[in-house]
Amino acid sequence: MQNRLRAFLITVALVVSSVTADAQPSWPKGATEPILPPEIPWKGASIALIAPDDDPWITPAEAAGFRHAPSYDETVAWLRRLVAAAPELHMLSIGKSPEQRDIWMVVASKERAFTPDALRSRGKPLLLAQAGIHSGEIDGKDAGLMLLRDMTVRGTKRQLLERANVLFVPIFNVDGHERASRFNRINQRGPDNMGWRNNSRNLNLNRDYMKAVTLEMQAMIRTLDRWDPDLYLDIHVTDGADYQYDVTYGYNTPSSYSPAIAGWLDSRFSPAINAALTAAGHIPGPLVFAVNNRDMSGGNTHWMATPRFSNGYGDVRHLPTVLIENHSLKPYRQRVLGTYVLLESTLRTLAGSGSELKAAIRKDRERRAPSVPLAFAVADEPPRLVPFAGIESRTVLSSVSGTARVVWTGKPVSIEVPLVMSTKIAASANRPKAYWIHPAWHEVIERLEVHGIVTERITSPRTIDVEMYRISEAVVAAVPVEGQSRVKATSTPERRRETFPAGSVRVSMDQPLAEVAMLLLEPDSPDSFFQWGFFKEILTRIEYVEGYVMEPMAEVMLRENPELAREFELKLLSDAAFRGDPAARLQWFYEKTPFFDERWRLYPVARE
Repeated sequence: MQNRLRAFLITVALVVSSVTADAQPSWPKGATEPILPPEIPWKGASIALIAPDDDPWITPAEAAGFRHAPSYDETVAWLRRLVAAAPELHMLSIGKSPEQRDIWMVVASKERAFTPDALRSRGKPLLLAQAGIHSGEIDGKDAGLMLLRDMTVRGTKRQLLERANVLFVPIFNVDGHERASRFNRINQRGPDNMGWRNNSRNLNLNRDYMKAVTLEMQAMIRTLDRWDPDLYLDIHVTDGADYQYDVTYGYNTPSSYSPAIAGWLDSRFSPAINAALTAAGHIPGPLVFAVNNRDMSGGNTHWMATPRFSNGYGDVRHLPTVLIENHSLKPYRQRVLGTYVLLESTLRTLAGSGSELKAAIRKDRERRAPSVPLAFAVADEPPRLVPFAGIESRTVLSSVSGTARVVWTGKPVSIEVPLVMSTKIAASANRPKAYWIHPAWHEVIERLEVHGIVTERITSPRTIDVEMYRISEAVVAAVPVEGQSRVKATSTPERRRETFPAGSVRVSMDQPLAEVAMLLLEPDSPDSFFQWGFFKEILTRIEYVEGYVMEPMAEVMLRENPELAREFELKLLSDAAFRGDPAARLQWFYEKTPFFDERWRLYPVARE
């Protein structure tokens, strides 16, 4: 009996195995090996940063020759061992992902100041470096592990903690990190187990800084608010064109929300980083956003990041924030070492001019500009020519796409390209005294509080004179963006006397995060709660009118109101569509009665 049962189970297992094998995709030849542009040989001085093979504190990436990056569990285990051996380090979870993984942060402090208050009391500049917001772009994780080790147990960079402190998040998108495969990023040279761009709900964390719908981003924003770093680095890897730069970075210009901070980044940060990277054998450069997609012939765009992105959010928040984009076509080892040099140079720069940065932050946070930009566009002036360290390319006719495609030859070239500036203010709003929000919109209020925006909740009704927007021509996108139904509309201000019930919230604009609140609450802001679809309910009509009621009422209204009659006649003469639409004609009269819902399409956020 047992032999027959064993034979049966073996047969079932073989059948299941066969079915499973048959279910695997059979890829055509050539489909599993990406054909990348030629690799440029590199051997920079930063290679000396790699620990020898017999070093007891060699990192997993170093031990694998930078071909493989450690998993989440391997990373956490290595960090736990390091923290246990290094009294200058402390490890804590800042929150959990949808799949209930901890998002770990390491605090590095010579004085063992491991709380926000303790760090503030020391007065040292504080760096927060974040890796893996897109977990296929994980260079910062392995560079950070090396640097933490060298600042502590290995001792080769111990002096970096003398005059600065560090917060390090090795993996932000922890769930995406574990969806690892060599097939995740077709245009990137390693490692062989690249994580996934989005989180486990298929949301892009680097589009979530304002709407803050993901658990991960809510945790990060609370961390930024609680720990209040002086500089925030967000470490990525590029897509796009081929060029010589291996480490590119950027931030918003002084014409945006934080001019004093941008001035410090221009005068102190950028020269120091460029010099350090160059000395270590790397080629630093600006963020590259080719005008003509992949071909640099149309020039490069100086991107003014909107606040859904890390560097745009930091600008609006008056938190110095730099977006780092290592070049995907450079080998993983080169990218990791370039990131290490950038992190080290950043700490040295903070040590030397951190007090100047703190002063710039205070200046921007105390600034109360009467008019606040809501959106930017390409400037009107002709672009200027700037040097660009490119790679020679040519175009060939493709038999696959039927159009010209770019072929990169691997030959370095020095060229000049137009620099297109996105510094023109496309929309703006005057700063009100405060905003008022009805308690029914609790999701909006809760998210304001996640950002650290100061709110005042009233305990009894209050009647005040305010300005509110009437929404018209609203279009709800048919295809969701980041899980949200985007809304575009026209908003027209109108003066009103409103009564706000108990539980309503007043948001004063005399606070450091006022610009964040404005860009969330002004409906013309591309990253407002309105345009992200948080207020779609106000677009729904509830009550309607029957013709048998409205027809005789309209006749009386015309007979008793000569001015209304003239307005109606003019509408008929000037608007052919209206003239030929019986329902629209009745609706026109209905809207002029007290029976019509006067709060239809009234945006429920008031300006005091």
